[in-house]
Amino acid sequence: MAGELSIRAVEQADLPALLELYRDLNPDDPPLALPDATSIWQQISNHSGIAIFVGVLERALVTSCTLIVVPNLTRGGLPYALIENVVTSAKYRKQGYGAAVLKHAFAEAWKHGCYKIMLLTGSKNPATLKFYSGVGFEQNKTGFQIRQLPVREG
Repeated sequence: MAGELSIRAVEQADLPALLELYRDLNPDDPPLALPDATSIWQQISNHSGIAIFVGVLERALVTSCTLIVVPNLTRGGLPYALIENVVTSAKYRKQGYGAAVLKHAFAEAWKHGCYKIMLLTGSKNPATLKFYSGVGFEQNKTGFQIRQLPVREG
């Protein structure tokens, strides 16, 4: 990594920078007003088992992912985790920052006793798929979804 990345849970003061970072994830999404984002962030922060992790480099928010830990009645009651909204700012990609924030999320999931971590991507980009394989994900299941929003291209 080019610089020292600090990884932590997102804070309310980070919301403007996080919303800007999400523009790199879904550039065609309509902008979310800060008051709406604040209300949603408060719901997320009050919801046990959800965390948004951010990677900060010299005060710039450069990468993020969301971890959701789900209680479970199978596998002896062990929870499982979902990872969503993985993004690294375009100008900071290929420097290890995305991998670092994901590995932080993995460690948190294991601390919660999760028996597996799942991630879905709609990307067909070989570099994206290689990135996820490189951090430890195996492409070994079939995923299905029902959507109300159109699939993101890319």
